[in-house]
Amino acid sequence: MVKKLRPQNYNEVLYVGHFFRKGLPVLMDLSDLSEDEAKQLVDFATGLVFARRGSLDRVDRRLFLLQP
Repeated sequence: MVKKLRPQNYNEVLYVGHFFRKGLPVLMDLSDLSEDEAKQLVDFATGLVFARRGSLDRVDRRLFLLQP
């Protein structure tokens, strides 16, 4: 199962971390965010997958797949 998330602001990064730490792949759609907030979420996701030894793949311009 892949958890699909479409954050509306940076505060929703909590959900990305929650599902990823539970071992679920997370499809992160950042199309509703400003450029700055989208970059912040990608930075957070990059650190998260690095720390948890996962992977981060860019599926589309603002669509990212985090895999544990």
